[in-house]
Amino acid sequence: MLEIYNMPGHYIRRMHQIAVSVFADRMAREGHDLTPVQFAAISAISCNPGIDQATLSGLIAYDRVTIGGVIDRLEHKGLVRRDVSKRDRRAKVLHLTDAGIREFEEMKTIVRSLQSDILVGLTPEEQTTFLNLMRKAADAGNKLSRAPLRINRD
Repeated sequence: MLEIYNMPGHYIRRMHQIAVSVFADRMAREGHDLTPVQFAAISAISCNPGIDQATLSGLIAYDRVTIGGVIDRLEHKGLVRRDVSKRDRRAKVLHLTDAGIREFEEMKTIVRSLQSDILVGLTPEEQTTFLNLMRKAADAGNKLSRAPLRINRD
């Protein structure tokens, strides 16, 4: 037996592979062309119209340098637009386009429904416990990340 089979990092990587695969397969089947990070970005923009890229990267725990490429692709797909900030003319703020709003509304139901497929084999109670433990571990290790999550949980 390989030593990695007793290491959380191995299983976290495997769960990431499973989550991305389930997401990509379901999106393709439903006719959508978005990655999990792109979905996270449009979700955050939907809840925070006019957000800047740096704040967006913190809300979805994504690297500030590479978030620009994510936004470029969403803009190219016609889902997001960049506007000049009214507070700081040097900054750009993000908004969903009408197409982005429609895409997000269609996708969020699909994304909600595929969550149980990611945790197949666990009962609903086990899924809740697993999610709570993952959240606890991620919160505790947040400052160790190269792209920490930056939100205020009330």
